[in-house]
Amino acid sequence: MADVKVKNLTKVFGKVTAVDNLNLEVEDRKFVCLLGPSGCGKTTTLRCIAGLETPDKGEIYIGGELVNELTPSERDIAMVFQFYALYPTLDVYDNLAFPLKAQKISKSEIDKMVKEVAETLRITGILHLRADQLTPGEAQRVALGRAIIRRPKVYLLDEPLTNLDAKLRAYMRAELKRLQKDLGQTAIYVTHDQLEAMTMADKIAVMNQGILQQYDTPEEIYDHPRNLFVAGFIGSPSMNFMECELHKNHKYMLKTDDFEYDVTEYKDLFDKEASSEEVILGVRPEDIAVSKRKLGGPAFQAEVYVVEPMGDQMIVNVKFGGYVLKAITEYDPGLKVGEKVWASLNEEKVHFIDRKTEKVIL
Repeated sequence: MADVKVKNLTKVFGKVTAVDNLNLEVEDRKFVCLLGPSGCGKTTTLRCIAGLETPDKGEIYIGGELVNELTPSERDIAMVFQFYALYPTLDVYDNLAFPLKAQKISKSEIDKMVKEVAETLRITGILHLRADQLTPGEAQRVALGRAIIRRPKVYLLDEPLTNLDAKLRAYMRAELKRLQKDLGQTAIYVTHDQLEAMTMADKIAVMNQGILQQYDTPEEIYDHPRNLFVAGFIGSPSMNFMECELHKNHKYMLKTDDFEYDVTEYKDLFDKEASSEEVILGVRPEDIAVSKRKLGGPAFQAEVYVVEPMGDQMIVNVKFGGYVLKAITEYDPGLKVGEKVWASLNEEKVHFIDRKTEKVIL
């Protein structure tokens, strides 16, 4: 059990700065996800923590100990990669038992621990198979088991569920989270999948182009993104954006060619935070109500562009001016493509973003 602290971490490859002055504190026994698109620096950060990459600048502490000069084995971490690494000539049982044998644990305790991990990962029935006889999904579960069974100070996981099918990934997300809590271990998990991050993490570090964009709880990141990138990256379907112009007269109005929104109540906030009159209005699909009559609050008339049924819900794409916005609503078989509807915004959930600085105003 240990906390992890990253101070001013920078890693450069040629002319590319993969990680740019990163500061991050992972509390003991917490599950933290490094989330971002490909090339954002999340895997490089993990590899620096593991000791597989040497930082060009900065310090890394595990359990309060500076580990920059320690080898990966001396850091007492377990790492699982997207592409599994097993001993091909050993069976699954011996692959799981191998790190325990190296610690000179008794045979009875090894047997107990192997069987517990195998049951959790649903691999009890393949303990007798050699690693080179496994399917990719089975092999990945065995690789996860080898990390879990060691109980190191810190688990480092680099997109370990990528090779699993959708049903097994959903199961393993819950199992990994439960297991991490039961063991009380610190875990840092790299993923580009926001669903994994939102459902598993205690805190999420959102990264882009080597820079930490926001580090907070999933709820805070979803409800209160700090900038345009985080607002657009988190959420599926992603947040809708409309480029507006702020008109300051006796009232403060956000306007597009086809829509205006009275934001006078936020006058002081705009005066303090907005760098110009160029403002982006952001609203999540679940915060847009679509109906055949005008509801209260800011609303505009639009045309149903596409309907995407999802069982008891559906995604309604509405065309409005030069935009196609997505709204999540209850399933309505009577809603037809081409039909005129009203789209109403939930005033308590809208976001105002400075277009020039890309910082969230509200």
